[in-house]
Amino acid sequence: MKINIAKSAGFCLGVKRALAIADKAAKSSAKIDMLGDIVHNEEVVKQIKKTGIKKIDKLTKGENKTLLIRAHGAPNAIYQKAKKLGYKIIDATCPMVKEIHQIAKKYQKKGYKIIIIGDKKHEEVQGIVGQLDKNPLVLSPKAKIGKRMFRNLKKAAVISQSTQNIDEVKDIICKIKRYIPHLEFIDTICKPTRQKQNEVKTMPYDNDLILVIGSKASANTKRLYQISKKINPRTYWIENDKKINPGWFKDVKSVGITAGASTPENIIHSVVNKLKNIC
Repeated sequence: MKINIAKSAGFCLGVKRALAIADKAAKSSAKIDMLGDIVHNEEVVKQIKKTGIKKIDKLTKGENKTLLIRAHGAPNAIYQKAKKLGYKIIDATCPMVKEIHQIAKKYQKKGYKIIIIGDKKHEEVQGIVGQLDKNPLVLSPKAKIGKRMFRNLKKAAVISQSTQNIDEVKDIICKIKRYIPHLEFIDTICKPTRQKQNEVKTMPYDNDLILVIGSKASANTKRLYQISKKINPRTYWIENDKKINPGWFKDVKSVGITAGASTPENIIHSVVNKLKNIC
């Protein structure tokens, strides 16, 4: 059985950068708090916990403490509150997400209504929303678009969560154009997401079976799975090698493997090793 691994499988640069920042911060021996998980992967979360970085649900007194802003970013209100409470801030927000923040603010200052295509409850989207003075309109890529949603709206700028499915984003843009006379679309899907999605659009044709590796909490991994599943029904989404079912591989001559942006390399290796044993 041939095993083909996507070139883009695993950590993106933004995740690598965030983990490097977290590791350096942990070695500073300071008390470090973090609101939520640095990325969406259980293995990575365990490793971060071992470094002494403490996951918290809300900000408290920050004297002699550091707040680590995770890769997805955070609303401005979090930065302001943390500073008032006495926290020092270390920012591990992905630079590409920071760029989206700047784009959103720039267009709002120009008088555009900001429309964000993304998952409303996702931390990245909440972080973008939290940069703006006026409430943006957040649309799910699966939203039913109708005229009433854009009543009296003449001028809008559309951005998207950096890990959205580019085809779904383009589709929703086409629908919105019918109702807004002056519409600007700024493509904010990041390069690593594009690479991963482009590969997973071809691999399902070239392989009998596809494995998508990543946490069930990972939005970008979910989209890789959805794209592949539409092309090749023999697509399976697994968190690690323990989730592999040997029965899947009957009459399989080639397996394609990809992994989400927050999936560690050691998990990918463990999956490959298990497949070699199945062979």
